[in-house]
Amino acid sequence: MTKSTKWFLGILGVLAVLIVGFIALLFSIIKSGGNRTEEVTIGSGGKIAVVELKGLITSSDEIVRQVKKYRENSSIKAILLRVDSPGGGVVASQEMYEEVRKTRDGGKPVVISMGSLAASGGYYVACGGSRLVANKGTLTGSIGVIAEFLQLQDALDKLGIGVKTIKSGKLKDSGSSTRRMTEEDQQYFQGLMEDVHGQFIHVVETERGISHEDAIALADGRVFTGEQAVLNGLVDTLGTYEDAVTITAEIVGIEGEPAIVKERRRRSVFDSFFDDVAEGLSDLTQEVKNRPVLSFRFIGPF
Repeated sequence: MTKSTKWFLGILGVLAVLIVGFIALLFSIIKSGGNRTEEVTIGSGGKIAVVELKGLITSSDEIVRQVKKYRENSSIKAILLRVDSPGGGVVASQEMYEEVRKTRDGGKPVVISMGSLAASGGYYVACGGSRLVANKGTLTGSIGVIAEFLQLQDALDKLGIGVKTIKSGKLKDSGSSTRRMTEEDQQYFQGLMEDVHGQFIHVVETERGISHEDAIALADGRVFTGEQAVLNGLVDTLGTYEDAVTITAEIVGIEGEPAIVKERRRRSVFDSFFDDVAEGLSDLTQEVKNRPVLSFRFIGPF
C-alpha cells in the first residue's frame, strides 16, 4: 500500500467518524427538542386546562401525567378533555378513565369534548367526565372488546416451514400465529372477552345511570352519532368544542372569557424537516409493535 493510499484511507476514516458523530448529535438535538413541552395560556380570565387525547390509545402515561398535574394545580379551575380517538388498549383506557374519575370525584370538574371519533376506549375514558359534550356527527359508543390473531399456518406449510413449540400448560400457546386455533382456544379467549366486556358495561351503567339491561342492549359494539348518543343517555348534550369551553366555564363560575391553559411541544429548528417521518414511524410503531392483545378499539374506515 502506497503512502498516498494510506493518507487517503486515513482521511476517509476521519470523515466517516465526523459524519457519524454529526448525525448522532443531530438526532440527539431533534429528540431532545421534540420531548420538551411548554405551557401556553391564552386569555386572562379564570383558568381552564385543555388536555388532548388523540389517536390510537397505546399508553396512558401522557394523559395521566397532564390530568394529575392540572388536578393538583389550584389555579386551574377545571379540565377540558378533548377526545378524538378510536380507542385502543384496555388497560391504558382504564387507567386514564380512573385518573379522570378521581379528578372529578375530588372536586375538580372534567368536561369531555368529543371530536370526530370518541369510540370504544375513547368513550371508556370519557365516562369518567363530569359532563359529556358531543357534536351532532361525532361517532361514539362502540362498547365492546376485540382481539385479532394473525394466522400463518397455511402460509408456513406452503413454504415448507415448521415451528416446534415446547410448552407446559395446554393453553400456554393459545393464540399462536403458527398453529390453527382450536375450539378450546376460542372458548378460552371468548371468556376473556366477556369478562372485560362486562367491566366496560359496568362502567357505562354506573357512570351514565343506565339500567343493566339497557347498557347491555347498547353494548353490542356499534357506534352512535352524537344525536343518537344523547337520546340513549350515553352523552349529556350536543355542542362544539367552543360550546364545551363555555359549559366548563359555567360549571366553575368563570365570568367572561376564560383563560385556556394548554401544553404544546417546544419545537427545535430541525423539527419541521422530520415531523412527517417521525409521525409516520410513530403510527407504525403504535399499530404494529405496541398493539395490545385486548382492545377497546373501533374497527372502521379510519
